[in-house]
Amino acid sequence: MEEASRAVGARGRVVGVDLAEIDPPLEQKNVVSLVGDMTDSAVVERLLEALGGRCNVLLSDAAPKLTGVRERDDAAEEYLLLAVESLSEELLETGGDLLIKLLECPEAQAFQQRLRARFSTVKTVKSAATRKGSRERYLLARDFSGPESLE
Repeated sequence: MEEASRAVGARGRVVGVDLAEIDPPLEQKNVVSLVGDMTDSAVVERLLEALGGRCNVLLSDAAPKLTGVRERDDAAEEYLLLAVESLSEELLETGGDLLIKLLECPEAQAFQQRLRARFSTVKTVKSAATRKGSRERYLLARDFSGPESLE
């Protein structure tokens, strides 16, 4: 969050959500940390309030805690990906970007395909720090087409 705080500058705002409280608390004036589950609609409302509206960039490190049981891990990943997909609709401004850390699995491939319909470009990025053989990767989606109308 410190890097994001520097990137947005004094006029920007960074809002994070985690199940656990950050200890020690962050001291940047443009950073707000919320404790809660990102799939909870009340937390989404708190996010929008803390942001002051929709955001330009959504960063997600919502990879599940791995159990070692591939089917369970893939199901947890799918649940989180669906939550991030929903959040992008609720939180991103038209033209906004999404960067998400995810695990390589069939669900992630389907998620990537769905994002292609809502963003101008979607590409996979692998960090140099990622361990060899890891299923972890990053997905960068740029230029959000805007929230879908309910009409």
